[in-house]
Amino acid sequence: MGQNRIVSGFPGMKAGSAGPVEVQARGNGRRARFCTGSIMRHTAVMAGTGAVGLIAVFAVDLLNLFYISRLGDRGLTAAIGFTGAVGMLQLAVSIGMSIGLGAVVSRLIGANRFEEAGRVASSALLVMGAVMLLIGLLTVLLLRPILLGLGASGGTFHAVADYVRIVSPCLPLITLGMGFSSLLRALGDARRSMTVTLWGAAVTACLDPLLILGVVTGLHLGLVGAAISTVASRGTAALLGYLGVRRHGLLHRPMASRLLPDARRVGVVAMPAILTNLATPVGAAYTTHVLARFGLQAVAGQATIDRITPVAFAFIYALTGSVGPIMAQNLGAGLCSRVRDTLRASLLLVLGCVLLMWALLAALQDQVVVLFSATGTAAVLIHLFCSLTVAGFLWVGALFVANAAFNNLGHPLLSTAFNWGRATLGTIPFVTLGTRYGPVGVLLGQAAGGMVFGTLAVVTAFAVTRRLQPEQAGPGVAMDVPGGTAKAAMAELSELENAAPGPGER
Repeated sequence: MGQNRIVSGFPGMKAGSAGPVEVQARGNGRRARFCTGSIMRHTAVMAGTGAVGLIAVFAVDLLNLFYISRLGDRGLTAAIGFTGAVGMLQLAVSIGMSIGLGAVVSRLIGANRFEEAGRVASSALLVMGAVMLLIGLLTVLLLRPILLGLGASGGTFHAVADYVRIVSPCLPLITLGMGFSSLLRALGDARRSMTVTLWGAAVTACLDPLLILGVVTGLHLGLVGAAISTVASRGTAALLGYLGVRRHGLLHRPMASRLLPDARRVGVVAMPAILTNLATPVGAAYTTHVLARFGLQAVAGQATIDRITPVAFAFIYALTGSVGPIMAQNLGAGLCSRVRDTLRASLLLVLGCVLLMWALLAALQDQVVVLFSATGTAAVLIHLFCSLTVAGFLWVGALFVANAAFNNLGHPLLSTAFNWGRATLGTIPFVTLGTRYGPVGVLLGQAAGGMVFGTLAVVTAFAVTRRLQPEQAGPGVAMDVPGGTAKAAMAELSELENAAPGPGER
């Protein structure tokens, strides 16, 4: 044990260190800054700076819904809910593969194996694109049973079908965009990586009013316009990402003999991330299916809530990616008490954020309803969310923080278990029971299930931190990314990966 070993991704941290240490990352003289100073300040600053970028991206998705709602067609607003349910399932696979790609290539770059890193990246990107093309085509082929299973019908069914038929065959674009962003972060070019995401969001912000509402153009394409805007945004992100990676000279012509072996290396890391991230959209799809029984306005209300939530709680989403490296650095330095302090500080920040947003939404709920032209059941659900069920995000945020702890303290399977537990046992029985009381009961049931699993996850997280030993190491990669759209997912992926150690720190 006399040699230094890599602990939690930071070479130079000696296992068993008793107190704060001056940690130098190999070859770059960088200090592990989270091992000293105020834990609350570190956590708040990391999450606060990350939230700024997330709000910008999430706000574009909220604007998308706003434009659709301006058309005055409840069926189109409900269609946003159905397209979101389908898109989240597709994106979960893309996110997982991108996390695996970034993790594997980062390790190779950190080991100065640049040629191998380029070969693996090129092979994996080609396979990722092929996999998502296959998923997109299968989605189109099976579109009717998928949408009927979710509860879409009539004009809404056809609107969703038109959207999915345009977007799904182009899934390789978002996969390549995410993949290139992961590679840029692996190369330490985090600024260009986030720029790729923001430019994609900017394209959507510009095209949506032109194509959906027909501003200037007079097109008035509605949801078809949103689909075209989405494809253009993803294409922009993929192109800019490719140009950024090419500047670093990382990509090579894929070798046929190494294509599957290299892709398999990424797949081994990606599969846990895919499984973890599939949980949330599976639970959301079931809730959408149940709400569809109560009519389009119920689905429209839920779709509005799903777009408001990321904007209101961008700080908590950013916290998910920020808390991990703080815990990992302190664990690597042998400061287990600071790991527990980080968990407590994160939960206090979640509590403060939820209380603030609850107060704001409760005060502005009438304006929110008017802003999105909500009526009937949709208006009732939005009022319920703003006045009551928004408080349930306290437990959802607690679950996010607990999952970040599990992933960075060497227990990624616990994160997977709690995510799937919430998506199944925490959703199906609670939501089913809530149907007795209508759509209001469905949302109350969903919130109740989140409370149960959020509480269990936090209790388990504290138990894990109490049993920590300094020599435990290795943050997990099966991170939950709670982004419901492609741009949101890319932004969240950026926050999660950007919070991890860069190549020079590995």
